Amino acid sequence: MQKMILAAGAVFGLLGGVSASPVLAQQSEVLFSHKQWKVELVAWDDGVLGCQATVCTRDESFSLWTFQDSSVQLQFYSKAWDFGEGDTADLVIQVDKKPQWNLNKAELYQNSVLFTLPDNDAAIELIVEVAKGNVVYLRSADGGSVQNYTLSGSRASIDALISCGDVITQQKPSNPFN
Repeated sequence: MQKMILAAGAVFGLLGGVSASPVLAQQSEVLFSHKQWKVELVAWDDGVLGCQATVCTRDESFSLWTFQDSSVQLQFYSKAWDFGEGDTADLVIQVDKKPQWNLNKAELYQNSVLFTLPDNDAAIELIVEVAKGNVVYLRSADGGSVQNYTLSGSRASIDALISCGDVITQQKPSNPFN
């Protein structure tokens, strides 16, 4: 709990920096780290805030993002990928040996696969599976293996992500026209 309070304090500290001075295209501050995971508050130059929980190796990562509009996005990244911009693909993810989840029309953008979760109970169920899981597998639509990521430490990190998300959804973007 103390870490959550410190994380909230760091969020407000960075928010103060965002409103008090111009920022670069993106600033981030680590709020929490546990095992191979870290949770960051990210601020863009237009005043938009996001929270990111990431597990990464040297060349790959899996992230969950939350934004001020309460949307949640999955991001799979690899230095080996080069998708360009504007393409989509149907993919599948699986946590441990649980049933698979279809990510239809996932956005392929440069080195990332991006998928915005729907605002429903199924999305919450997926996030809970990730929090409780050991491994998440990313596969092609036909089930071919693409990548897998450890989920060790994900429970505490997702709790920190949720706390960060709760704070940023209360903030107004610094642009009064948004």
